[in-house]
Amino acid sequence: MSHGSERHERRETYGAYGSGHRVPAPDRTGQAEAFDAIGSRYDDAFPHKEGQLAAVDALLADLAPGSRVLEVGSGTGVPTSRQLVDAGHTVVGVDLSAGMLELARKNVPGAEFRQADLASLRPEVGEEPGELGQFDAVTCFFTLLMLPRTEIPTALRLLRSMLRPGGRLALSMVEADLDDAEIPFLGHTIRVSGFLRDELRQVVRDAGLEITGEHTYAYAPASTEVPPEHQLFFNCRRAGK
Repeated sequence: MSHGSERHERRETYGAYGSGHRVPAPDRTGQAEAFDAIGSRYDDAFPHKEGQLAAVDALLADLAPGSRVLEVGSGTGVPTSRQLVDAGHTVVGVDLSAGMLELARKNVPGAEFRQADLASLRPEVGEEPGELGQFDAVTCFFTLLMLPRTEIPTALRLLRSMLRPGGRLALSMVEADLDDAEIPFLGHTIRVSGFLRDELRQVVRDAGLEITGEHTYAYAPASTEVPPEHQLFFNCRRAGK
């Protein structure tokens, strides 16, 4: 559930996704600090990631050799960044947590990792951490859970803008009717949101993404502190120009 912000700054980088306006970036310091503290225990609590591995396998089948791929919410880099690098692709990972990024750089030295908020990502190339250009594919596994519901549609439109025309998005969420709810998570408190399946499908399509594949996993984490969940995986394609 890890995902992307520069830790202790409130930067004027959270654009209105196409309007050209800049507004203050949301303060996700608490989320970052929780994942800094959780560190490698995240992979211990979620040791089996069959759905995530299968979603990346489906993505790899659609990618040309040497594609450029962005992992949003890269966490420890395992398994997704490693899976993509091992397949010969160029990988850029972004995450909220400096502690997670330290682990990712050790786990997947062949990828590039940056500390940046999802909200700061831009399809332009520049000197800011979030100015990354466009990609052939984006992966975003459980990262949007960390956002309030009102932010998720705009985040999806932003991710679409990070894709080249026809580019692919591998997305996952936990199916839940929640909006910015506090939950205990591995000894810390985090805030999460979710949608029920039909509503999530509509949110994804409204963002200009075509759903090309979908699968669901019932998942029981190894940690007794984390309840069982239904994980939704969508493989998507950027629709239109």
